[in-house]
Amino acid sequence: MKQYLELMQKVLDEGTQKNDRTGTGTLSIFGHQMRFNLQEGFPLVTTKRCHLRSIIHELLWFLQGDTNIAYLHENNVTIWDEWADENGDLGPVYGKQWRAWPTPDGRHIDQIATVLSQLKTIRTPAVLSFLRGTSASWIRWRWRRVTPFSSFMSQMENSPVSFISAPAMCSSVCRSTLPATRYWCI
Repeated sequence: MKQYLELMQKVLDEGTQKNDRTGTGTLSIFGHQMRFNLQEGFPLVTTKRCHLRSIIHELLWFLQGDTNIAYLHENNVTIWDEWADENGDLGPVYGKQWRAWPTPDGRHIDQIATVLSQLKTIRTPAVLSFLRGTSASWIRWRWRRVTPFSSFMSQMENSPVSFISAPAMCSSVCRSTLPATRYWCI
């Protein structure tokens, strides 16, 4: 939270005035990055109320690659309504880009499926060490936490909505694989 508040102060102090579609204008800073140690908890903004159920449904909607707000409406999420056309379509928003990124040769890459496939297939500590630039002994020690997370991700890939109705499973996976990220699941 401290990093976020510091960023807001930096935007106020050093931000560049930009025009926007509403005519209100914005202050912006280009390329600012924040890094968070998830061992210290999930970086949720706490200066305002966050409706966790809406956040989860929005993420599931993204993961499905959907561009129509019908799923969101079925789950009482209205955050995207203002940008939808008369049919509820938003165009190529995040989920579409995650699940069907266009390539120059006309194909599409499913970035989420690619990551899930890599989590399932890259099993050796040597390969993981090479890819991450991390010691093999550290990878071996951590690997026992990755396998349950990989099976959890498989369940999300096959039935993404099921984890909302199975909080016990979700909580146990988060505890066993990512102990300090208890806010990822309800």
